[in-house]
Parts: sequence; structure tokens; C-alpha cells
Amino acid sequence: MFSAAAESFLRQAREIHEEELRRFVGRVSALLQGPEPGPEAAEGLRRLHLTVAATKYPRRLDGRFVELLQTVLCSPKSPEQVQVLCAAILREMSPCNDLILCCDEIQDTKLLSLVSSVLLAQGNKKGEVAAVGQRVVKVLEGRLPEGQSALVLLPVLANVISLSPESLTEEQTDAVSRRLAGWLRYASTQQGVAQPLGGFFSSPRTKQPAPVTEVDGAIATDFFTVLSVGQHYTQDQWLNVQAFSMLRNWLLCYGGQEGKAPNPGGDRSVTSIISTTSSSSRLLPPKEHLREKAFEYCQRLTEQSTRRPLKKDDGDLQKACLIEAVAIMDIICKQDSSYVHRALSSLKILHGRICGDATYARALLPIAQFFLNHSKLAAVDLDAIYKHLFTDIPAQLFHNSSLAFEFIQFCKDNNQLFTDTSGIFRQSFPNLFKFLAWNSPPLISEFVDLLPFLLDAGTAIEIFHLLLDLPCLTAALDIQLRAAALPTSEKATSDPAVKPATCLEAFRHPLYKSTFQHLLRSRSAPEDAPESLIPLRQLLGSLAGNPRVVQCAETVPVLLELFFGVVAEFADGCLINQLVVLLLQRSDQLYEIPAFKDDVYRVLSSQLAMLCKLRPALIVELSTEILEFSGAVSNIQSKEPIFTHVVWAVGEYLSVSYDKRCTVEQITRFFEALEAVLFEITQLRPLASTPSCAPRAISVLMATLTKLAARSQDLIPRVSMFLSKMRTFVQSPAVTSVYCEEDLEEILIRATELMNLLKMPSVAQFVFTPPMDVASTRLQREVNDSLPLALRMVTQLLEPAPGCMPV
Repeated sequence: MFSAAAESFLRQAREIHEEELRRFVGRVSALLQGPEPGPEAAEGLRRLHLTVAATKYPRRLDGRFVELLQTVLCSPKSPEQVQVLCAAILREMSPCNDLILCCDEIQDTKLLSLVSSVLLAQGNKKGEVAAVGQRVVKVLEGRLPEGQSALVLLPVLANVISLSPESLTEEQTDAVSRRLAGWLRYASTQQGVAQPLGGFFSSPRTKQPAPVTEVDGAIATDFFTVLSVGQHYTQDQWLNVQAFSMLRNWLLCYGGQEGKAPNPGGDRSVTSIISTTSSSSRLLPPKEHLREKAFEYCQRLTEQSTRRPLKKDDGDLQKACLIEAVAIMDIICKQDSSYVHRALSSLKILHGRICGDATYARALLPIAQFFLNHSKLAAVDLDAIYKHLFTDIPAQLFHNSSLAFEFIQFCKDNNQLFTDTSGIFRQSFPNLFKFLAWNSPPLISEFVDLLPFLLDAGTAIEIFHLLLDLPCLTAALDIQLRAAALPTSEKATSDPAVKPATCLEAFRHPLYKSTFQHLLRSRSAPEDAPESLIPLRQLLGSLAGNPRVVQCAETVPVLLELFFGVVAEFADGCLINQLVVLLLQRSDQLYEIPAFKDDVYRVLSSQLAMLCKLRPALIVELSTEILEFSGAVSNIQSKEPIFTHVVWAVGEYLSVSYDKRCTVEQITRFFEALEAVLFEITQLRPLASTPSCAPRAISVLMATLTKLAARSQDLIPRVSMFLSKMRTFVQSPAVTSVYCEEDLEEILIRATELMNLLKMPSVAQFVFTPPMDVASTRLQREVNDSLPLALRMVTQLLEPAPGCMPV
């Protein structure tokens, strides 16, 4: 958040009109054209930069003024502050059509850095990136004049290789590789000398430079690295730090991919023998020489990471450098496999040392990646490494957002782990859902990419439950963290005879302990019945308003749609039947967040229709479960979307055309159950209130009863009589007070259409149960709650004025 003063400045800058800006630019232009731009010019440029940077849309500046900015930028008389501000304004104006800057003849490294930043902001329309890269490398290749430093050019070079790595030739990359190797390996181990400030107390004598130290205070006896400590640093030490910061990208772009086959006798290959000594490594080609020095550098960092730092910031830097070092060693070993055996011993020791320290958890990921990439050469117990990584780390550190992202990214990058035969990854997926439950908004896109690799016939059912219980898992994780933060005196197990009053008390209560353990499990447990979570869902209802829980609940519909889309690609009949049964059961067992339940019902209803289309025979095979669900009036009001789609599926697929096992008795059973439901919600009783059901549910019930009657024509008189009474229903004062006029009109029109169709039983049977060879024709296309277009056509034939019900 900005301060009040900063907000005021920004508001003023945004509100400046074009005419006022033009006048201000004129004043700044006059200041810049003086003999030497002074403090007033710098202040004017600073205000102008704020003005052009404060708005989302680009400000227009006069072309002559833009040309003046470039002239002042390149003038040797301009103060450094003025040059920096000119470059900043030109970058804000980029891409700029009036640009005349060129870096080909610039010798001053600071000016080259500023001009390059402007050129790189142009978007490479005229090959600016290549021009900058060529010039920067040429300057780095030569001997820099006194007072010049390559420090300001390395960030420019890093930008060049990020934007256009192909802009450098092989000769140029070789030259830079030699420089990088030297900066990494041969930086001074003596601290820099502080510049005297002047004044009365300044010492006339220059102190002898002290040696750099390690993070634990010991004097460094080996070469300088980014983890070496000093009060003042020399230019070559800063170059060492910058070289390490850009090393990974440089190796990826220019390190070469010439993998070398390992020597069956070990790592005593010719390359390894040559590279074991520093002097002989100078004889290597530039790429290999850089690999050797980079590898030595990374090994030194792994050794330095074992030291106990005196400052917390140094400890954080240790961990960050260790992660980078392992990643760079992995790249080097990919490019030259002779390094694998040299890296293995140190990484094995490193893993054994840090695997029990939670503060080093992020470093375990690049180590695991290394062993995964080189598993064919690494004689390591990979199962033990990955078991610890996937079992312990997510369970303990799910709340670490940066670790969560990197962990899921690791899983995405190595998705073959979940398709291979190794059981560790297949059994540990409940842990990954903890990351998602706690960090759902920022992790949702990564998890969308990962979820398909977690799903197969063996995990689909358990993942379905996990998705529906995701907000509940978030609430349980919140309780787990709060329980862990309690004082030791309050962590005792609760009295079994006393019912817990809060979620926190319930966490250790025997009544809920097993259910908490099931929800927070680290490994797959498909045999455990999720019904045991019903009391826990009710208990955790007090956290339904928790912002983290609400955010998590909002991600579930997206993942559910993805889940069913993936499962549909491999599910067999047995799995589809299981999912439909669970879908109906779990619709009563959701976490009590109204918006969450509505969204889940919407997704489940649409996916139910998809599953029924995939396997129409499930209506017959699951007739008991479907009858039980569709025969309950309470489901209309509480789960109307699912109820409507279930009833629609019955009318659509309960036919001998889809399943030869469909009998007249089954059709009659469904008809009588749905008839009773429709009678219950439309029966007018003097002392009973009229149930408020969605008009769509009434329409679908009428349509389904008509479809069933068309397939068992003995039922036609019953449904015709029922439909004929719908005029009385829609005209009742009790009903008109509940439904709007448009809904009642739709119900009446639908009843009229269905009655007219049943007057011609053979046509009705053709319309509702067409032969398979015409089932997909235009006549059968479903419109308006799954009724075919033929309904409208028949109504127009029999009744010129639709809606006129015979008395």
C-alpha cells in the first residue's frame, strides 16, 4: 500500500491533461538545453517520469522532445542522474517510433547499460536485441578502460539471452563462457577496502584488506563464492555473484547438449581425469571449462551450506544458494554424464543431512529431481527418498505457499511418476490435495494440469470423495495448525465422556479422532467408508465462513468438471455405475456452504446426464437406487437440478431400445413412483400448503410420465387424466400466489402438448422411442427440457390454438 503522500502524487500525475503536460514538457526541454543540466532539470525529469508512468495508457510526448532526451542521454556532459531519468522516460515511452539511439560505438559501460535498456524495451522490431547482444559481448571481450566495470553489463546480457538467445554466435558465447569461468573461480578472497569519507576523523593510513569469512565466522580457506562474507566487496567479487546468478540460464542456452556415455569402469573417463586438476581444466574447450568451474563452484556451495550461520539472513541465503547449486549440477550432469558419479556422493550426504530439517524442505525437490533424471546411473534408494518427500513434506508443510507451488510444479514436470508402476506416488495423492485445500486460489491452474495424471480406475472413486470434501479438508487443516500451536498443557486428550464444545477440542477427542485422521490421511485409503465423515462435516460447519474455506469451495466445481471429463475417457460400465450411485449418495453429504452446494449440484446434474448418455443401461442396472432417489419428494426442493436430471434420464433411457433387459414391470414401477411424486406436489388440499417446486421439475415429471406411458400404453389413460387436471392446478389461488404467470403458462402449454401427443399412441411411441436408425434425426432433437420438436408439430396439427385445454 502507498502512503497518503504517495497516493496524492500519483493522483496528481494521472489527472494532468494533455495541454498541461505539453506546457510542462516545454519547461523541462528548456532546462535540458542549458549549458549543463542541473538539479532543476533532474527534478523536472523525475516529475515527468512519474507522469508518464502513472497511467495505464501511454502518454504522448513531442517527437522533438523525445529526440532531445536521447541527445541528453548520450551526452558526456550530462550528470549520471539525468541520464538515468532520460533512459527511464524513454523506456516508459517504448516502443517508440522516434528512436534514433544506437549502441554500436558506445565505450562507456554505464552509458551502454542505459542505452541498452531503452533498446531492449522496443520489442526487437528492428533487431535491437541482437545489436545490444553483439555490442555487450564485444565490450566484455576487450580490455575495459580504467574506471569501467563489467558489473553493469551482465544484467543486460542476462536480458539478451532471455529475449533472444540465438542472437549470439558460437564464438561470442565461447568468449563469455571463458569470462564466466574466470569470474566464478578466481575472484579475490580478500575483502575490499572501504572508501575514505574524508573529514577530520579520516585515517590517512589505508588498512590492509582482511580475508573474507564463511557464514559461521571462520576465515575462508577456499575460493570466493556468493556465500563468502565480507564487509566490503571488490569488483571481481561482485562479478562472481552476478555470474552465479545468470549461470543456470547461460548453461541451458549455451552449455551444449553433447551427453557423454558413462565409462563402465566408473567415473575415470578421459574427461574426468583431465578435469580433476585446475591447471589441466584450462585446456578444455570453453563450454567444458565453464562446466568444470561451475561444478566446482556448486560443490563448494554444498559444503558451505553445512556451516551454522551467525545471522538468520545468511541462513536463508544458504538455502536459496543450495537449491540453485543442485539445479545447476543437474544441468551439468545432463550435458556431460561423466559428472554424475562426482555429484552423487555429495548429494547423498547432503540429502541425509537435510531430510530431517523442515527448513530445508524446498531443497529436497531439486535433489529428488537430480536422482530422478539420473536414476539409471545413480545407485540410490529412490523409494526411500520419494517416500519421505511425498509422505512427510506435504503433511507438515502444506501451509508453506512457495513450497506448495514448487511441489506441484515438480509433480507436473514429472507427471510420468503417476503413470508408472511405482506405488509411492499413486498412494500419496491425498497429500497433494492438502496443498490445494490450503492454497487453492493460486494453485488451481497447476492442479488442473496435474489432476488428469492422478486419475485412473483405481483412484477415481477416492478422488471424487476428496474433491467433494475439499472445503472440509481446508477447515480440518486449519484446526490441525491451531491445535499444534496450543501450549503443551492444553494438548492432552479430551475426556471421552464430555462432548467437545469446539472444533479445537474435538481434534483430540476420541469421538472424532479417527475421522480427523481419515480426512487428514497422507496415503490412499479407498477401503475406508466416507460415511464416517458425516459427524465431522457437521462439526466443522462453524468454519464455513472462513475466507480460506470459502475460497477453496469456489474451486471445487472447476475440478469436478475436469474430473468427469477425464474419467469419461477411460471409465468402464462398473466404474460409471459406481460414480452414479456415489453421486446420488453424496448429494446429501456436502459441507454446509449454500453457494458451494448449489454450484456442486449444478455440476453433478450435468455430469449425471453425461454418464447416462455414456451408459444408458445404468437406468436398469441401478433401478433400485434411482427409484429411491427419484421417489423422494424432499429431493425436489433440496436438490432440484440433480432430481430433474435423474427424472429426465429415466424418461430418456428406460426403454428396450437402449437395454433389452427393460421390462413392462420396470416401466410401471418407475411410472407409479414418479406419478406419486407429481401427485404430491400438485395435489391441492385445503389444510396443506402448496409445495414450492421449480416449474422445470413439474414439466420434466409430466414429460417422463408421458414417455413411459408411450412405451406401456396401458398407462396412457392414467397420465392423460392427470394432465387434464393441470388447468385446475395452475388456476388455483394457492398456486398463482407461488408461481409467476410465465411459469404457469409454460406448465399448461406443456401439459396440452403431451395430451395431444397421447391422442395418437403410435405417433407418441415413435416420437419418444424412435428406432435407432432415426434416433438422431432433426425430428428427435431435444428442445425445452428434453421434449422433441415433434411435440410442437403435433399440437399445431390437433389444436390451432395451443393452450386451450378441453374441459
